[in-house]
Amino acid sequence: MSSIHLFLSNSISPATYLHRSCTLQSGRFSIPSNYFKVTACVNAEVKAPGLAKLGFGAVTKEVMEDEGRVLVGTYARTPVVLSSGKGCKLYDVEGREYLDLTAGIAVNALGHGDPDWIRAVTEQANLLTHVSNVYYSIPQVELAKRLVACSFADRVFFSNSGTEANEAAIKFARKFQRILHPEAIHPPTKFISFSNSFHGRTLGALALTSKEHYRAPFEPIMPGVTFLEYGNSQAAIELIQSGTIAAVFVEPLQGEGGIYSATKEFLQSLRTACDDAGSLLVFDEVQCGLGRTGDLWAHEAYDVFPDIMTLAKPLAGGLPIGAALVTERVAAAMEFGDHGSTFAGGPLVCNAAVAVLDKITKPGFLTSVATKGKYFKDILMQKLGGNSHVREVRGLGLIIGIELDVSASPLVDACRQSGLLVLTAGKGNVVRLVPPLIISEQELDRATEILLKCLPVLDG
Repeated sequence: MSSIHLFLSNSISPATYLHRSCTLQSGRFSIPSNYFKVTACVNAEVKAPGLAKLGFGAVTKEVMEDEGRVLVGTYARTPVVLSSGKGCKLYDVEGREYLDLTAGIAVNALGHGDPDWIRAVTEQANLLTHVSNVYYSIPQVELAKRLVACSFADRVFFSNSGTEANEAAIKFARKFQRILHPEAIHPPTKFISFSNSFHGRTLGALALTSKEHYRAPFEPIMPGVTFLEYGNSQAAIELIQSGTIAAVFVEPLQGEGGIYSATKEFLQSLRTACDDAGSLLVFDEVQCGLGRTGDLWAHEAYDVFPDIMTLAKPLAGGLPIGAALVTERVAAAMEFGDHGSTFAGGPLVCNAAVAVLDKITKPGFLTSVATKGKYFKDILMQKLGGNSHVREVRGLGLIIGIELDVSASPLVDACRQSGLLVLTAGKGNVVRLVPPLIISEQELDRATEILLKCLPVLDG
């Protein structure tokens, strides 16, 4: 399969929702592409009007049209077809270059094409990719040993994603309470979560996610979850003391929710209340963990430690993995067959994760993240803080949010057209900046310049 680059002078137009009409009836149709032809027993007419007028090149247009025919429409995609990347740069099929401050939604901690990561993946792929958890494998054990050595945890359960890690934490908490209260007819089974929280999209993790529009289409979902205001210690303490709470789920720093940081007093109050009541404290560090804040784990800045911590996004540097790190007393509640996964903790992804963890924990790496994060936050406040639409610049390390008084979408679109990729968060009014942790100060300067140049679009 060859790589195609078409260098065009036009810029990419702002994201546009493309309405597709499709009629199906008896017959046959063909879906052509550059590389193959698929024939199926239906007749489809798919329309994506106006693509050529939006300034897209031929390859981008074809990919977007093909996507509209064959994928379930669950993503409102940005109209860019990315084809390659190196370091903190990405390139689309038309040859345009972008400075990447999304890192695959805080996944690509080492950027794109890190040579040590590539070496770990290719060497392991040549040895052994998958065996299932019926058998032992060395990379899985090695990764677990490293995670235990550098955290509060005694044991690790591997999954394939952050939402699966949180599903495991839900099950671990329920089982733990049954063991803790062997004579109880109704042991604690309820959970506390908080406003602006995001814990995943499977039914259990979704039940812990505060945004109603994520949950409403799939109700009824797991009952027994109470949402409290993030940071409201008193309300949390009172509910924990009721004796019905199996576990409290909290993000030390909320990513999807809008880049809100907890306080030490809030997390400490949860820790104390859980200890007194026998509830478990779960820290979701799927987005904020593994170096993103400048500490290896976000909760280290508060000197408060959980019973369970869930991880995922950056752990394998772009390959799918999740993990639930637990104390010995939580692990002791689980027995063979209580939980499992066919793909979780396979040799390939675990060897990739070992490479990521080894690099992030090298002397000086986390210090550089903290230094660059402070530098970036300072120059953003200096150059953007005076704009009337900018309410606040907040965050820790290299997870930073710019809260606006209007929707962030026009700014995100304008930045993309100027060669900068950023995300939204919160209620759509926060620009989320989560670059690869290897980003340079020069690249952060460039990102700031583009953001500053594009700010006037908010006036419209």
